[in-house]
Order: sequence, then structure tokens, then C-alpha cells
Amino acid sequence: PCLLATAAVIFLRGLGDTRPVRPVTLNMNMAMPSWFDIIGLSPDSQGDESGIKQAAEKIKALIDQEVKNGTPSNGIILGGFSQGGTLYTQKLAGVTALSCWLPLRASFPQGPIGGANRDISILQCHGDCDPLVPLMFGSLLVEKLKTLVNPANVTFKTYEGMMHSSCQQEMMDVKLLIDKLLPLQLIDVTKRPCVEVHQHHCSRV
Repeated sequence: PCLLATAAVIFLRGLGDTRPVRPVTLNMNMAMPSWFDIIGLSPDSQGDESGIKQAAEKIKALIDQEVKNGTPSNGIILGGFSQGGTLYTQKLAGVTALSCWLPLRASFPQGPIGGANRDISILQCHGDCDPLVPLMFGSLLVEKLKTLVNPANVTFKTYEGMMHSSCQQEMMDVKLLIDKLLPLQLIDVTKRPCVEVHQHHCSRV
């Protein structure tokens, strides 16, 4: 039978080779690929509000394109490393946040969010030896997330000795989340145009 994609993982990397090039204040104004300007990482640091909003719109467009291609929004996991991370108005399957912090902290709601993602599953992971985004900032993020969504669905995992990177155990934890939230399905679409794709596909941007 023909196969139709039933799920997707959209994973947003941090500073690297696929983002728009812009000066990054935290890196001595050096121009580099970045989702937005990083002025500082501390909770009271000024945030690049316009850059973050532009990045969020690009992420929304990616999700909308997946939905347009036939993947239901509740079959999409949004993940991010370091800079990568956002919330979305349609119901998603879940979110993974790896070595992240919370920019524009003061602009977030002070109480629980409503809507489709109130009960979303969130896996947050952080290394306890991260020199760039210290574990304290990850802890502040998870505490804020627990005030926004159902705290029972927020999981925070730390990894001994891990710096601003990843490790095998972290990747296994992410895989377990994907397997739990996006079980493989085979859909017979013989009466529809044939598109042969993997059931789980991962867009890394």
C-alpha cells in the first residue's frame, strides 16, 4: 500500500549553519547564523523581542506547512537545542527543550495558558556542567513551564558531566518520548495520490 506521513519531528538547532546571519551581541557582535540576537542569558537580560517574534513566525510557518502536507498538528513534536524553542496555538504532540533558557521571561503569562496545549507533554533536558547555559537557567525555565501548562506533563532530566552538548542517554530519553507520543501507524491511501514517505520524519532547521 501507499504510505502517508502521520507524524513529524521539527528540531531547531542553536547557533549554526542554517539560520539567518546576524550579529550576536553575546559573541562580541560577531556575525553568525542565529535565530535571534542574544544579548545575555541571565533572567534579567534584555531580549531581542523582534528577532524572537520573527523566528517564532518562521517556526509557525514550518508547522503550518506540515499540516498542509497532511500531518495533523497533534502528530508533530517540536524540539529545540539552546536557541530553539517556542509555543504554538494549535495542539501539538509534545515539545523537547535541550539545554535551553527562557528569553523575554517578563512577557510570558503569569498563570496557566488556556487552549489546546494546556496539557502538552514537555521533556526538558540539561547538562549539569553546561558552561554556556548554566543548569540554573534550565531550572528557571522548567519552573516557569510548570506554571503555564499541566505540571504533571513536564519532565526535567539532568545529565551528570554533560556540557553544552548532548549525550547518548539524553538522545535515548528523546527517543522514548517520540515513541510514546508518536506511535507508528500505517495508513492505506490507495484511493489517494501515492506519496511514499517515512512515518516519522525529522526536519532539522
